[in-house]
Amino acid sequence: MKYAFSTLACPVWSVEHIAEAATRMGYDGVELRLLDGEVIDPVADRLKVIKATATCRDHGLEVCAFDTSCRFNHAEPAERTRQMAELRHWIRLAHDMQVPLLRVFGGPGQPERVPAPTDDEVNEWVAASLCQVAPEAEQAFVTIALETHDAFSSARRVAEVLRAVDSAYVAALWDSHHPYRVGETAQEVIEVLGKRIAHVHVKDALRVTPDGSDWQLVLLGAGEVPVREQLKLLEQHGYSGYVSVEWEKKWHPEIAQPEIALPQHIAWLKSMNSL
Repeated sequence: MKYAFSTLACPVWSVEHIAEAATRMGYDGVELRLLDGEVIDPVADRLKVIKATATCRDHGLEVCAFDTSCRFNHAEPAERTRQMAELRHWIRLAHDMQVPLLRVFGGPGQPERVPAPTDDEVNEWVAASLCQVAPEAEQAFVTIALETHDAFSSARRVAEVLRAVDSAYVAALWDSHHPYRVGETAQEVIEVLGKRIAHVHVKDALRVTPDGSDWQLVLLGAGEVPVREQLKLLEQHGYSGYVSVEWEKKWHPEIAQPEIALPQHIAWLKSMNSL
């Protein structure tokens, strides 16, 4: 396995600082979510992304993924169409930059709609969107990875969507926290997603509320997410992709600074190799 971190972890760092720090700390790659502290737009920020990718490669780092904000469970077809158009811009950018993977979301729930769509309806919307764009991903040699997140935190639900998309270039991104948060074990995640796991986000957390409705991100090994077990199972099942640290400093400014969190994460991850 190779190790990366998302630029979500260091919103105030310049690209040069990111590349230098990643190399010094021993990471193999970076995942671009933010540049100059802001979420990337694949059109408006195209030149900025090209420059950032070149800077990382000059330091011997791979840009292993672009983290898009695309999501496809919207009730309004026009909004899903807009998201599809955005994803197509991302595919072209990833192809041009030879970045192998794009993260996408299924999307959050829609409690405001009456009557609310069923899970099956929403799954069909997401699968249909991914089916539409799969041929373009294949031609570009870019994998689109649906993350276990928001309404799709369950690996079983992600697997259900993927079963309806017959393409090796549409896969899953396993976020280590969310399936655990909704009650799925690491073994269950591996069983339902199997070889369709193309990328992994790793994080640890503690429950703030007894019912698990609120969590606090913590340094690796300080929480209750069974990250060690998850990584061991991935290794046993032949996973050789990236394990990427998703330290959400941009969204949670109260958590530790990247100068503390990123060295701790890579040291903890590499300690797994000696076990």
